[in-house]
Amino acid sequence: MILYLAWRQPDLRWWPVGRLSRPHTEFVFQYTQGARSAQSAGFRPLLSFPEIEEIYASSKLFPLFANRLMPESRPEYSRFVEWLDLPSGERDPLILLARSGGRRETDTFEVFPEPERTAGPGFQTTFFVHGLRHRSEPAALEALRLTTGSEVWLEPDAANPVDPDALEVTTDRGTHIGFAPRYLCRDLRLLRENAPVQAKALVRRVNLPPTPMQFRVLCTFEAPWPDGFRPFAGPDFAPIRSTAVAAVA
Repeated sequence: MILYLAWRQPDLRWWPVGRLSRPHTEFVFQYTQGARSAQSAGFRPLLSFPEIEEIYASSKLFPLFANRLMPESRPEYSRFVEWLDLPSGERDPLILLARSGGRRETDTFEVFPEPERTAGPGFQTTFFVHGLRHRSEPAALEALRLTTGSEVWLEPDAANPVDPDALEVTTDRGTHIGFAPRYLCRDLRLLRENAPVQAKALVRRVNLPPTPMQFRVLCTFEAPWPDGFRPFAGPDFAPIRSTAVAAVA
């Protein structure tokens, strides 16, 4: 499993600036070409990873990522895993980060997984609907009406001034409840165009209040995997270097 770290500029533009993996027993972090692209917008190497061309390895999950997971000691931890629709005994930090996004109110970073090819539809990815907190109260109530298996539609948001690839999430009543995550939109658009009938977004789970808004509506998108398709094929996702040269404790 490969996870990407995205950095969001205050004007809501974003870049994939790093990637986290666990090829064997160690966790490995390296910057991507997106980190170079984002420097013009103010991104600087992280204190934990000061050298942009270095690759870092550790036997333990780096604090930057570990701090984005709810501690198991918290009384609401079991509910947190339930919100993510994961098995109650799930403890793998990469799986938990991939599903939760590792978002925090105090910074501008988010974690997301690279989709992997699966049996059946071929392409499958799971995501929480973004932006629900910024929609109207009727839209929030409409989101709570959804049930497991409900189909939702991903509609292009042509008027979006920040992201021309943005996709609105709408219900069968035509209510706009939020957005697909930005990091997925370009690929989801391509997959929808390739197979408009087979490509579908379905509700996987709805978490009722007082669940935080960012964990309210969990969806799964499925589509055939086209020949030659590679998710996150843009240059910003490519690693700056491909050989590990450093290790940290």
